[in-house]
Amino acid sequence: MIKNIPFLLITTLLFSSCSKEEKPAIAFYYWRTIFKLSSLEKETLVNNNVQKLYIRYFDVDFDQKTNECFPLAPIHFNDKPSNFSVVPVIYIKNRVMLSNKLNIPDLVKKINDYIGQINTKNKIEIHEIQIDCDWTLASKDNYLKFIDLFKKSNKTLLSATIRLHQVKYFEKTKIPNVDKGVLMYYNMGKIAPDSLNSIYDKNLADNYLKSLKKYPLPLDVALPIFSWAIHIRNGRVIALKNKINVADLKNDANFVQKTTNNFQVLNSNYKNSTFFKKDDILKIEQISHENLLQMASDLNENFNNNPKEVIFYDLDQFNIQQYEKDIFAKVSAGF
Repeated sequence: MIKNIPFLLITTLLFSSCSKEEKPAIAFYYWRTIFKLSSLEKETLVNNNVQKLYIRYFDVDFDQKTNECFPLAPIHFNDKPSNFSVVPVIYIKNRVMLSNKLNIPDLVKKINDYIGQINTKNKIEIHEIQIDCDWTLASKDNYLKFIDLFKKSNKTLLSATIRLHQVKYFEKTKIPNVDKGVLMYYNMGKIAPDSLNSIYDKNLADNYLKSLKKYPLPLDVALPIFSWAIHIRNGRVIALKNKINVADLKNDANFVQKTTNNFQVLNSNYKNSTFFKKDDILKIEQISHENLLQMASDLNENFNNNPKEVIFYDLDQFNIQQYEKDIFAKVSAGF
């Protein structure tokens, strides 16, 4: 009977029950210019009960000659994302915000109008917009003014991507006037011949993690499932190659694996429309199953509150095939 259970034990059970938070929902970024889902991508969304997709609608760049902003690579919908809540993501290059001739009200209007055109054409109803811009101290003032005006002009929820340096030094970089942030927990290091993994470096990340407890903006988190190869020639980075199949390199006589992550070109050749010169190096940078679980564990220890969403970057058959089917659920469970 309950009267025989010690009071302290009852109190402990009650508080531990109340303190358990729901695990974050699983979501994905979609970063291609044509929205069309493969069967594997559809299966992944269904299996993980994905309700929301963050779809890059277009980029924004700045023409120094005309002092005009313009959109780049807008999304085209071959499939209709009718089963999902769609969040348009607008990637604004930092040089837009760096311009001292930026017409902020005009930029706000143009972005809103273009989002509206895309939504109307594709019969998409939205409840959130996300702004993706890696603003700096030099571009801070323009960026914060833009966010303020953009928020006033929209009734939808507004979110913004947040980088680790913006968390640690928020008193200098300031906090955008948005409803929530999304911590971009990747692209941490320099893309260089002699660096560690520039996508994720635990030692570097550890320098920022404790700052999360002080950050006053509610944060969700974005984690990487992409990979790339750094193309190195004569000790210099000359290109970044996406979607390099490591197994394909191992089976190609023109390449030899020198270390776990480095392949050397034995014979000059063309592969996937790229010329590789003899003695070039391909440095593979990718995120392992263990890396993702470590990220979730480290973040969980340092967040004040569980994120409501963990968003994987990005939804692509090539990326998904690198992992076990249950990896996304395991990572979410780690929070």
